[in-house]
Amino acid sequence: MATDTKQDKKEVSKEAGWRDLPIGGILKEAGSAEKYLSGDWRIERPIWNSEKCISCLVCWAYCPDSSIIVNEEGKMTGIDLDHCKGCGICAEECPPKVKAIEMVPEADFRGK
Repeated sequence: MATDTKQDKKEVSKEAGWRDLPIGGILKEAGSAEKYLSGDWRIERPIWNSEKCISCLVCWAYCPDSSIIVNEEGKMTGIDLDHCKGCGICAEECPPKVKAIEMVPEADFRGK
């Protein structure tokens, strides 16, 4: 006797959605975090002022998402907004006399 289950009736989409992620957000394969663009989660966006920046890289050391972009010469060149979650640690850790990173509401960029 065959029985139909929800799993049998569920159509599989080409792209996995958030409901298809493993419970707890566990990444099952090493180095796969780069595949998950998580920048659209943030409510605040870091704005980097290159004229104020002294490239001390304190922001790079503290960024939990590795979103600080640094060139071969060891100079900061920007922020990877595809992976930045907007935690604000970079702005908080930027030296007080420099303050080259400012957090701004993401709504200012998304048209509210």
